[in-house]
This record gives sequence, C-alpha cells and structure tokens, in this order.
Amino acid sequence: MPRFKVCDYRQKLMIPVSLEEQLLSGTLEHAIHYLIEERIEDSWFEDLYANDETGAPAYPPRMLLKVILFGYSRGLISSRKLERACRENVTFMALSCGEHPDHSTFADFVGKLDGRITAVFSEVLLICHGEGLLGGSHFSLDGLKLPANASRENSGTFSDLRHKLKKIEAKLKEKIAAHARQDRAERKASKRQDAAEDEGDLERRRSEASIERLRRKSERLREFLAGNEPKQGARQEVQSNVTDNDSCRMHTSHGTLQGYNAQALVDSRHQIIIHGEAMGAGQDYRHVGPMLEGAADNLEWAGIADDITLAGVTFSADCNYHSHENLAACAQVGVDAYIPDTNFRKRDPRFATQERHVPKAERNEPRRLGLEHFSYDEATDSYRCPKGKVLRLEAATTFDQRGNVYRRYQAAREDCERCPLREQCIQRGTRRTLHIPKNGDHTPTTLAQQMRSKIDLPENKPIYARRLAIVEPVFANIRTAKGMNRFTYRGKDKVNTQWLLYCLVHNFEKLAGYGVKWLQKGNLLLFRLVQASLLRALRSCPGNLSPFRSIFAQ
Repeated sequence: MPRFKVCDYRQKLMIPVSLEEQLLSGTLEHAIHYLIEERIEDSWFEDLYANDETGAPAYPPRMLLKVILFGYSRGLISSRKLERACRENVTFMALSCGEHPDHSTFADFVGKLDGRITAVFSEVLLICHGEGLLGGSHFSLDGLKLPANASRENSGTFSDLRHKLKKIEAKLKEKIAAHARQDRAERKASKRQDAAEDEGDLERRRSEASIERLRRKSERLREFLAGNEPKQGARQEVQSNVTDNDSCRMHTSHGTLQGYNAQALVDSRHQIIIHGEAMGAGQDYRHVGPMLEGAADNLEWAGIADDITLAGVTFSADCNYHSHENLAACAQVGVDAYIPDTNFRKRDPRFATQERHVPKAERNEPRRLGLEHFSYDEATDSYRCPKGKVLRLEAATTFDQRGNVYRRYQAAREDCERCPLREQCIQRGTRRTLHIPKNGDHTPTTLAQQMRSKIDLPENKPIYARRLAIVEPVFANIRTAKGMNRFTYRGKDKVNTQWLLYCLVHNFEKLAGYGVKWLQKGNLLLFRLVQASLLRALRSCPGNLSPFRSIFAQ
C-alpha cells in the first residue's frame, strides 16, 4: 500500500508574523499604507474625536481609512465584510495593525468623512502632480448610474404617495378588524383542544406582525409627506423616494433603477480622477458646470491651480451632455469643449454604411412626413399639413435642451386623433408640433449649433475620439475590477463620500503602478552611481585592467 505523510489537524502552530513585511513594496496595499501614513495630514480628522481627557482611546483614523480603501479595492463594500477581513485576512491585519474594529465603527467613520474626504482627495492630487501623473491638457467626463440603498417601490409623486398612504391605512383597518374578529372567535371556542389553540396562537402572531409592519409603513410615509416638499423638475414634479429622497429614478440600458449618477472627471495622461461627485439626477444635461467647478476647487485646494488651469484645456464628453446649459458652463470656464449632439454619427461619412445610421427612407421603412410636406401661410403665420389641417403659432421663441431657438406651431388635438397619416406624421403624440428654426439659413448662432459645426470638422474628430480611451477604462476598473456595483449608504453626502473613496482607490492604484516604475528608475540610478565609482577605482589601479573597464563602461 502507498504511504502518506501524517496530517494531524489537532496540532498547534506558533507562526511569527511581521505586519510590516506583509505590505510588499510595489503593491496597492503598500501604496495605501505609505501615502496615508506619511503624506496625508492627520489634522483633517482631529475634530471627529473629543476624548482628550475622558473616554476610551479611539481607533486611529489613518488606520480606518487604510482598511476601508483596501477593502473597496477588493470589492468589500459592506462594513461587516471589512470587520470579518480584519480578523481573517493577513493583509487586512497588517493594515489594521492587528486591531479588530467593529462594523459600526467603519460605517460611522465613513458617515463622518463628509468634507474631510475632499481635503484628502486634494492632497492625493498634489502627490500625483508631484510624481508627474497629471498632464492637464485633456479632461474627459462621464457618468455611471448605480443603484442606491433604497427601493424604487417607495418612489412616486406626492399625489401617488398620498394615494399609497390611503391604501395602506385602509388595509391596516381591515387587518385590525379581522384580528378583532379572530380574538372574539377564539374566546368563544376557548374550551376546545390544545392543538387548535396552538394553531390559533400561530395565526394570531402572524396577524400581529403584519399589523405592525403596516403601521410602521404608514407612520414612515406620513412623516415623510409632512416633513418634505415635492421635488420639481425642469417641467413637472419628479418622483420622490421615502427611503432616500436624494436618489432618483433613472432609466438605463439594463432597466429602471433607483440610484445615483456617479460622475468622474479624468485627466488624459495617466487617467487620474480630478473630481468625482454622485449626482441625484439621471440626465447629464446639467452636470458639466458642477463638475468643472469642483475640479477647479480641488486644484486650488491642492495648490496646483497655477500649474494646471481649466482655461484653454481640452474637454470632452459624450452626447448625453450636449445641452445649452452644459455648453454655457464650458464657455464660462473657458475650456475647449467637444460635446457632440445625438445625431453627429449620422452626419459622419465614416458611419454611412452602418445600418442604424442609414436614413429610414433607405431602409424600405414607411417614410415619415417632413417639414417640406407642410405649407406655410404668411398672412396668418400658420402651417397646413398634407390633410389641410392648420398648425397655429403657440410660441414665438422657445428653446430645446440643446439650446436651439425655434418657433413652435401646434395642431388641434381633434385634428390629429383620426388622421390616416397619423403613423407617418412628423411627430408622434396626441398633438403634432412643428419646431421651425428662427434662423432659416441654419447659420450657427447658438452654442449648440456652433458645437455641431465644430464636431463635424475632420480635424476635430480624432480629438473627441480620445474620450473613449481616457474615461471609459476608469469606470471599467471601478465597477468591474473593484466591484463597485451599488451604493450602501443613504443621503447624498454619504453616497458622495463613498464614491470619492472609490475614486481615491483608483488614484492610489495609479500611484502604486507609477511607484513600481519609479523604483526601477531608482535602481538604475543606483547602478549608474556604483558603476561610476568602480570606474574611478579602476583608473587609479595599476596594471592592465582594460577588459574590466570595457565591461563596466557598457
């Protein structure tokens, strides 16, 4: 029979562990440990504690920040998973210096970082600038829609929430009445067998638990309606959320979610995040201004605003950011913006062979009516459709989200309801609307029109094409490699802190990668110094040492 080594799992081992030796040079954990321990000021966290004379000693904030950042880099978003890692993983033990903070300690610490995390973020930008990781020539902006720690079922307008409250209260009354009837029936049949009594007790407990849940829902919904105001959007009221009212309901390619739109402004040289912020709005047509302002504040706080200025820098963003408000913000700051409209690829001859960019008239689909099918009556300042119905002037001057200026003409609702050309008409909906540009010659007078003319120039297409390589890998790293697929905190301040922590993880990883290169350069420099010293020693030695000189001179 074969013989095997004896494995006795009852034996005890004493293993000496040096915590510092677990943080190998060139790794992300070493970069986080070194930079936070040596380069980040401790004064940002001093006002969090008031135990100078009384109270138990607190966990060092540097240690908590290191554990949280490294945990986020491993996809450990939950505070309970961080607590468990500090007890089981040797790398986390090294970062926590053998301490075992409770999960509530981590959660409470992140909740208190609002404002302070911005200072830490700016200090890391200063370190990146000192290491030569910032170029300051091309900034690119993009966003990532992530679920919030809130249910979208608790969303709705105030009228919807009031209707929901009435339904909950009606159901609660019904449950209470049924519970009372059950009590009366049990009192009458109190002399029956014990098995029936046990079954009745179980049903009673379930009924009481259901009543308590409905009561809590009713109280929470009533308190929310009494303590909050309706959220107004650009045109109408938007949905509020009882659990996290700062979040919003957003439509994505994977469905509808209740969450935040996490924004990041990225530098082109080494993909360092200049500014990050979690927005409570799904649409991007208002986010450029706050992001540029936040980036300017970070650069000013880091003390590098003189070296890296936003004025004149190339700025790129995708077509979701194409709006008059965003373009006006770019013009105010002075950035050289490249933000195309949604139809820019249809005007690009390089995409002429792609099916989705081929005009519908060339796809053998029913041709839609265009402006050329409507006749204009100058005397009455109105238009007539192919069926002879009149579209009257509704607004002499109106703007769309992209800043274009139009005159708006609308048809009567009853004229469009039974029209045989309804499916081919110029616009779907109950009332057909014509938007006539105020400048009939289509000269670029607005910011949106000027941007369209700028994007269509052949020499500007490669500039915008760089956006894909600058900002998209950053979100791929954060969401896929680092496991950031949802927010675990509630409220914009805490959610924004968590997003900035993930942006810090990305920047620390860039510093760790650059640190490896710097170490290689340092070793080469050390070799050159030793080489020069040996050559000087050989020159002073007697004898024929030319072969050795040739070797060291290479």
